[in-house]
Amino acid sequence: MVSDSLEAALAASENTVDYLRENPGRHPYPVSSEHTNWIEEQQSWRETCSLSDLSHHQRDFYVEGPDALEVFLDCGINDFSEFEVDQAKQFAACNPDGYLIGDGVLFHLDDNRFKLTGTPVPSNWVEYNIETGDYDVSIAVDERYWDKDDPENDDPPRTFRYQLQGPNAVEVMKAATEEGLSELPFFNFEAVTIAGRTVNALRHSMIAEPGYEIWGPWEYRDDVRGAILEAGEEHGIRQLGEKSYKAQGQEKGWVARPLPAIFGEEMRSYREWLDADCYEATSPIGGSFYATDVSDYYLDPVELGYERFIDWDRDFVGKEALKQRAEDPERTRVALEWNDEDVLDIFASLFREGKTYKYFDLSMPYWAVFHYDEVLVDGDHAGVSKYFGYSYNERSVLSVGIVDVDHAEPGTEVTVVWGEKGGESPNPKVEPHEQTEIRATVHPVPYVE
Repeated sequence: MVSDSLEAALAASENTVDYLRENPGRHPYPVSSEHTNWIEEQQSWRETCSLSDLSHHQRDFYVEGPDALEVFLDCGINDFSEFEVDQAKQFAACNPDGYLIGDGVLFHLDDNRFKLTGTPVPSNWVEYNIETGDYDVSIAVDERYWDKDDPENDDPPRTFRYQLQGPNAVEVMKAATEEGLSELPFFNFEAVTIAGRTVNALRHSMIAEPGYEIWGPWEYRDDVRGAILEAGEEHGIRQLGEKSYKAQGQEKGWVARPLPAIFGEEMRSYREWLDADCYEATSPIGGSFYATDVSDYYLDPVELGYERFIDWDRDFVGKEALKQRAEDPERTRVALEWNDEDVLDIFASLFREGKTYKYFDLSMPYWAVFHYDEVLVDGDHAGVSKYFGYSYNERSVLSVGIVDVDHAEPGTEVTVVWGEKGGESPNPKVEPHEQTEIRATVHPVPYVE
């Protein structure tokens, strides 16, 4: 653990955006790149059934005690009035200006006991508030964001987590569970028995089809995975590798990893609490959108599509600023379908003399945790393109855009700028290249119903 704070590291830099762009990043995703091949694996979540291993990249943060619910009420924007045991919800937290700090899935495990799962961003914010507040709670952390080769981080996680998706997911779960499967409402969970092991199953969906997340003690992971794969064999189950797993969000319209809105003066004390080695400090910004003011990268819950679970009937941090933007939104979330000819020209540049365009690794290029590409209309800034990748199911490159409402009508033609500013980056994952422009068409979200 380093002794310097994130605030001290930023104070020593010339510009916050440049500091974040110069990060090499170091968040390994230690699962196989492919189990069979990424095309077949992508097809499985639409045609049969897919199994993903999420055990290595989501932090579990446990809060227990008489004030546990009060912690999340104070930190989040959600409606908790009917949040019962064995239910989950998408927890989100804002800064005082109503911009998103982070979000994750909050599980109500038992009376006065909760678990927040996701990147370290939302749980760091909750932990800071617990430590600096007056709450009668205890916490425990199951840290999953470790460096693969760091000898100090060899301890395995406390729990595994698998995700089962696709049109055959329900039948696979019925076959894998020993006592049968109840009709769980969305984002409810219950204990089930798989391979003689008691684990939990959350009714969930990352795509248009029903699905489940299954978690339990780490030592059960092989038995449970084996039983699910055996039950799914006749249903065409495929395990997702890294290349295929990352391409699910574009079809669903999920915006992954917005930059945490923690870099303003009002959040200084929080940055002084965070160390300079934290996730927020070591995760790079990338993409063609470049702004000198870090707040230009902030997104709010309304434009991300989270308005449906905001509790406007109570006070929360950032409420007034967020409500003003909700009443007169400037941007909204859309799906962007990239022009096939322009995408093919990215690959064609590899066979021409001179500089090439930024390489597009199938199915999803990945060189920055916080990725932002600029969206233009008639040469003017019109928004940003976030989560992107190639969908074999749709035979198209898709991305999720946050664009000006004036350009959000389905069928609108926009331009996505592809490649880093000036064709270079301090990020070692970025090769020298030439920026180019990709035509794209606006579609509703989700792209796939």
